[in-house]
This record gives sequence, structure tokens and C-alpha cells, in this order.
Amino acid sequence: MPLTLEQYVEQIHQKPGIPWPKPMPPEPVKAKPSTRPLGIRAILWNVYGTLLNINGGEITLWTEDAFLLSVALDKTIHEFKMWGSMSRKPGQPSEYMKEIYKKEYDNLRLQSYSEKIPELLCEKIWDAIIKKLQMKEYKYDVAHYGSQIEYAKKIAYFFQASLQGVEGYPRLAETLEAVANQGIVQGLLGDGQCFTYGQLQRCVKLENPHAVLPTWVPVNLGCLSYEIQGKKPSDTLFRRAIESMKKKGIDPDEILHVGSHLVRDIAPAKKWGLKTALFAGDKKTLVAPPELLKEPNHRPDALITELNQVLDLIG
Repeated sequence: MPLTLEQYVEQIHQKPGIPWPKPMPPEPVKAKPSTRPLGIRAILWNVYGTLLNINGGEITLWTEDAFLLSVALDKTIHEFKMWGSMSRKPGQPSEYMKEIYKKEYDNLRLQSYSEKIPELLCEKIWDAIIKKLQMKEYKYDVAHYGSQIEYAKKIAYFFQASLQGVEGYPRLAETLEAVANQGIVQGLLGDGQCFTYGQLQRCVKLENPHAVLPTWVPVNLGCLSYEIQGKKPSDTLFRRAIESMKKKGIDPDEILHVGSHLVRDIAPAKKWGLKTALFAGDKKTLVAPPELLKEPNHRPDALITELNQVLDLIG
């Protein structure tokens, strides 16, 4: 049986000899927590910048940092044995792959989307690259990796993990488990790619090797941007997440949305009738201009500086 994407995410980090970047440590924010019971039955978590610390604060499929891009592409070419099917142009393999990747990335950006802020699907870039390589007899282990699109997703994760370091914020697993033990339903609501759930699961297991994330945060609750090809503050994204909770008999005013961005997380959540908590645990990813905090439509119902403080909001 081919590896699932989640299994691949877990296994590739156990392979010896592959260096992985680490994110910058969280920078404490000078803020006083504001917590009180909010009468909630469910929590919808933003992922990057809230549960996961990532270099740059959010997933990016492209960077102008030539060194980082070169390293990530070189690792990807080597890991997936692509060089034999690439044109032998002068220069480093990563320089040629950079041209191919940028062309497919730009092609994807030029496609028409129904969402105002479209989410590009990373696997589509690599699927197009695989097709180019196959013109020069490129092959891969189907029994191990699965179909071509599943293979593209695994390449996309490897490249992304090589480009941006990711770690769980302190007490990530402890908090998700404690919330679940309180009988609170949990889901994800934010920008993410096909591998985001597997990436979160890996970070949870790094803190608690015995953790089983699907029992705490079911994969089918909430919504991530890649599922609708639209980023926050997309109405479709919030509507889909709320509908998934309604199937559990939970109304919007019984849901807490936790995020670190006033415009993309807090304001749209309030618009849809959700209760809100601003995560001010990392100065690098917190986006909360003082002037916006004074506006009713941006002011969160609570402010937490550590993930486990969400338990105080449950009561």
C-alpha cells in the first residue's frame, strides 16, 4: 500500500542525513491576558501563527531569498532523483529547477479564481513539473508514493519543509488534549495546504509521542484554504467551517475562533457571529494594530498569550 501523505510527513523526518530548517523562537508580547468563560462548545483554530510557529508567519510557495530557495530546490532534486531527467544546462541544478518552478508558479497565479484572495495549490506546481520530467523518461516508485498527484503532494511537502521551518508553539499537544477532555469540539479554520494536517499531527507528536490528533481535532471539522482555493478572510472558508459545526448541532455563537491576525482572523469571525480570542504569543506573527483594537468589529472577546489559557475561556 502506498504511503498516505500523513505517513510520509512522519517518515521523511525520520530519514537520517536530511537537515531541516527551524523557525525563529517565539518572541514574547507585552500583553496582559484577558480571559473569562465565554460559554463555548467548540473551538476553530487558526493553524500557522497560532498553533504552529513557521518562518515568515505563514506558508509561502515562493521566496525572493535566493539562498533559501536554492537549498530547498537542491534538496528536492536530490531526494526525488530528478537530475537525470533535467536538461544539462550550465550552472547548478537548482538554477534550472528554479526557472521551471517559477514558470509553473506564475502560471498557477494567472488562472482565474472565484475567490478574491485565491489559494494556490502546491501540488499542482509539482504535478506540472513531474509531467515535464516524464518527457525525459522520469519515473518514480508508484507502489511507495501512490498516484502522480499523491506523489506531487509528497514532493510539495518535502520542498515546503525544506524552505520554511515549522514547530508547534509551547504546550500545543497539552492544550489540544485538555480542550478535548473538557468535551469541547475542535476543528481547523485558516490558510493551509494539503499537508497542513499531517504537519500539525507531526508537531503534536513531537511533544506527545502517544498523541492521536484525529481524536482531538477531527480532520473533517472546520476548513482549510486549500479545500476551497480561497484564503482568509474568505466568506466561503468561514461558511464551510460553520456548516461543519452545524452538523454537530453547534451554532456560531457557541464557537470560539482563535487566531493571531485581527483582519484575517478576528474581524471575519465576528462578522459570522463567532466568539473570538486573539493569540498574542509571538510578536513575529501577531498582527494587531492598536487603532484596530479599539474598533468593535476588530476587538476580540479574549486575549491569550499562551495556548493553554484557552482553557480559562471554556470555564
